[in-house]
Amino acid sequence: MSSPLMLTPQMFELRRLQMPLVRPFRTSFGTETVREVMVVRVVTDHGEGWGESGIESAPLYLSEFHNGADHVFAEHLIPRLFAAGPLRAEHVADILRPVKGHRMAKSALEMALLDAQLRAEGRSFHRSIGATRTAVPVGVSVGITNTVDELVDVIAAYVADGYPRIKLKIEPGFDIEPVRRVREANPDILLQVDANTAYTVADIDHLAQLDAFDLLLIEQPFGEDDLVGHAELRRRISTPVCLDEAIRCIDHVRTAFALGAADIINIKPARVGGYLAAIEVHDLCLAHGVPVWCGGMLETGIGRAANLALAALPGFTLPGDISATKRYWTRDITGTFDLVDGTIAVPMGAGFGVAVDTGFVEQITFERREITNAR
Repeated sequence: MSSPLMLTPQMFELRRLQMPLVRPFRTSFGTETVREVMVVRVVTDHGEGWGESGIESAPLYLSEFHNGADHVFAEHLIPRLFAAGPLRAEHVADILRPVKGHRMAKSALEMALLDAQLRAEGRSFHRSIGATRTAVPVGVSVGITNTVDELVDVIAAYVADGYPRIKLKIEPGFDIEPVRRVREANPDILLQVDANTAYTVADIDHLAQLDAFDLLLIEQPFGEDDLVGHAELRRRISTPVCLDEAIRCIDHVRTAFALGAADIINIKPARVGGYLAAIEVHDLCLAHGVPVWCGGMLETGIGRAANLALAALPGFTLPGDISATKRYWTRDITGTFDLVDGTIAVPMGAGFGVAVDTGFVEQITFERREITNAR
């Protein structure tokens, strides 16, 4: 049996892109009209690969943000990978473990190396993780609108497009009535809500009113560290409680289960430190009989392709936030992903199965940094 392929990274290229959204996307964190995206390209002795960080321009979703990540990439993470010598993507987490936190930055580097590794081996990510489905059901996430009437109209268009599940962003002052109106207009649709930590345990009685609308789940209503509060909420409402920001590693999943704080887990690979860590979270949840679904960070086609393959694993029983390309972008940096009968096909090519449009990437790059191995 031949030895596993080892890669020697020679250069990492960090790019920040400005990608206009099809329509403004508002959450409790604010409103975006242009998405700042950070992508990573690695050049190795066996070819190149691409990754995407999920990091945002401001530390509002989690503590990581672009300007801080630039420093961490250049001064702490990438030098460690260069110093490690020949490696595989499976080694990245251990190599970078001495650097505390910064999971989304670590995820982008592991992702780029994983793409390069699989391309060199001629294998798809889908095949390498043992995923079985070739297409996965997906949902759409709808931001907070100026009026409830506008929200109902926006959702009607997505339902007409064929999305089997709708996720509504909510916040204090925009919750019970919008959900009521959407449910009345769509009595049979799979419907869930996402609060992005906008509430506290003082709001439990208020949130209990959502039980009337037969929701699939309520996602992360309380702060990212308040597992006790989520456990209390779960005891007092019938709507299933899903954790997002609170789950940043597999230990957080174990703690949530021990406290009885979650019925469902949203797996965002960047948030838990990478796709290999995401698979471990999936496996743990599957062993506990806890449903999972793949969350989204408004990814480009790079992250969308990888998310589709991940969501083809058996534990992903709920539609994920992996909408069709046209939901967010008039033009992506890869080919398009299209909705067909409520599903999107999983790319089957080598690596993550997508080709990056480097010419377009160049056009929308507003910051580029190249870090080479001086050894």
